[in-house]
Amino acid sequence: MDEELQPLIEELKAAFASTYAFYLKAHYYHWNVEGPDFPQYHEFFGNLYQEVYGAIDKMAEHIRALDAYAPGSFNRLEELSAIKGDDTIVSGLEMAQRLLADNDKLTPMLISVMKKAEAVDRYGTANFIQDRIEAHRIHSWMLRSTVKKV
Repeated sequence: MDEELQPLIEELKAAFASTYAFYLKAHYYHWNVEGPDFPQYHEFFGNLYQEVYGAIDKMAEHIRALDAYAPGSFNRLEELSAIKGDDTIVSGLEMAQRLLADNDKLTPMLISVMKKAEAVDRYGTANFIQDRIEAHRIHSWMLRSTVKKV
């Protein structure tokens, strides 16, 4: 394995694990949200987890393209992730607030991965990560708008 790629690989694995944890939490909230705004939160969390899920396989493929192995066990994903799991049932608003806090952890991680990819001329990976940054910025806007008190 190319030593100059190692920092990129490690950060990409952490971003992958954190993305997977974010997806899983959004999916968990989609299944378990309750309350008077159930239909809106259920649909919102469904759209969120589906969008993020669509990126997980591609992110793993970028790890493999760097001649590394994508993490796949729950233990390893949890070890690498900056986002912690959740098994509590709270209000839809609280779920959205927690997802916003988690999403705000992902964006800087992705920016760092993008910069490392560019530094080692891995422009395909950098471009893919740029798209993920923009997706998470949109998620941030939507989550912030959802939790905003007017």
